[in-house]
Amino acid sequence: MPSARTALTVAGPHGDREVALSSPDRVVFPEAGITKLELAEYFMQVSAPFLAANGRRPVSLERFGDTVAGEGFFSKNPPRGAPDYLEQVEVTYPSGRRHPQIVLTEPASIVWAVQMNTVVFHPWASLAGDTDTPVELRIDLDPQPGTGFAEAVPAATELREVLREAGLEPRLKTSGNRGIHVFAPIVPAHEFLDVRHAVIAAARELERRMPRRVTTSWWKEERGERIFVDFNQACRDRTMAGAYSPRALPHAPVSTPIAWEELAEIDPREFTIRTVPERLRAQGDPWADAGRGAGEIETLLRWWERDLAAGLGELPFPPDYPKMPGEPPRVQPSRARKGPSERDARGRSPKT
Repeated sequence: MPSARTALTVAGPHGDREVALSSPDRVVFPEAGITKLELAEYFMQVSAPFLAANGRRPVSLERFGDTVAGEGFFSKNPPRGAPDYLEQVEVTYPSGRRHPQIVLTEPASIVWAVQMNTVVFHPWASLAGDTDTPVELRIDLDPQPGTGFAEAVPAATELREVLREAGLEPRLKTSGNRGIHVFAPIVPAHEFLDVRHAVIAAARELERRMPRRVTTSWWKEERGERIFVDFNQACRDRTMAGAYSPRALPHAPVSTPIAWEELAEIDPREFTIRTVPERLRAQGDPWADAGRGAGEIETLLRWWERDLAAGLGELPFPPDYPKMPGEPPRVQPSRARKGPSERDARGRSPKT
């Protein structure tokens, strides 16, 4: 028996498009009971702010063949049979390999991605017109075990001051889980490695001001109960869930832009596929003017050079990256080879 199908009429800049949706009644979010059709309808309601934040740039799709409680996978390349209105752009990955990635430019392309079982959209920090040059500085405040959203709030507030001192005007969104994403529009004048160094400089400055609450330690065993400033999210081909994208969690949360004035009062679990459209209707999009006031990262790069001169060097890159210049060893401290002074005369490490 053939699976059920429905057709959705999706308005867009080139007129209405019909997008077929198979298995519309399949439950995608089990706790909330949200179906594939309801997910598609959500994106039709939020398509304008979603495209403003995530459109016109390379995007990776996080897809699930069943519910979000099952196994998902990332899709970066346009699949066979993609509609002719789905745009793409060739990008360079850290390995040097080049390959096309999807670019979302209209609501129908988002709904088509839902038809392909996409739940989470992961946009690049650069636009399709120049994929090598980011237009956003992105910082992920990631709560570690023993901490949560409440502990990330003061870190985000202080990070705002750090970035403002550097001449940037940051905005923020919930991660859709426990963390906070802080973005700042920047002039597209530097490639990814420079922007990563700018992020590291800001992260180190935040760590100096909040050493008991914030850490830049890449190795989990060194972080403790602090907020990790994930500087590697600034790397090429490293992405976060986009603004207004759902997350793959059973209660259907959404990574939601918020105003700074809301930060201390909100509960991120309240922002879901079923509540965000009404929030937008009632309050508008806090990122509506996000493209204005792009700043320069020169001050942060001067901080980076200052820290280099003080002996603070490069930090580890993601494990899928080639070994980078100046990078420290990619081995967690507890497994690092002990030096000669720590060994006994027979070459064995002393007992502890």
